[in-house]
Amino acid sequence: MIRPILRYGERGLHETAADVTVFDDSLQQLIDDMIETMYAAPGVGLAATQVGVPLRVFVIDLSVGRSTGDLIVMINPAFVSRDGTQLEEEGCLSAPGFNATVVRPRLAVVKGLDRHGQEQVIEGQDLLARAFQHEMDHLDGLVFIDRLRGIKREMIVRKIQKLKKTGKW
Repeated sequence: MIRPILRYGERGLHETAADVTVFDDSLQQLIDDMIETMYAAPGVGLAATQVGVPLRVFVIDLSVGRSTGDLIVMINPAFVSRDGTQLEEEGCLSAPGFNATVVRPRLAVVKGLDRHGQEQVIEGQDLLARAFQHEMDHLDGLVFIDRLRGIKREMIVRKIQKLKKTGKW
């Protein structure tokens, strides 16, 4: 089932997610729904907080479903290490139509559980490292806009507020 994606400023998107403690059918359904929602958007990643579920779960597929075996499901993720920096433009399914250059690690190693509760450690470079940090931010209640400073952030927030007032957000 495709779930609605929360937008910047909506309740739940800006709250810290809790660890998953039960691996049951409802968790499996959430994961399936998140994958379907991410592909339908289309996007390369989606955190459970973006669909209003305050659990530490994210899915990533840099191929956007075009390549089998690229799908990553991560539950209760934690950074093992991060190194280097990259400056690239990124967007977010929770802030459609907005992009900005954000500082992210060039290398990120994440440890967590797969959808069956088995431990996994995945090393990501470049775009995957960026996606790891982006989705981890969501689980901590942050959207890429929150990482911006100065006039760029002000401009985006002002535009979003204007869109809210006109009912287009």
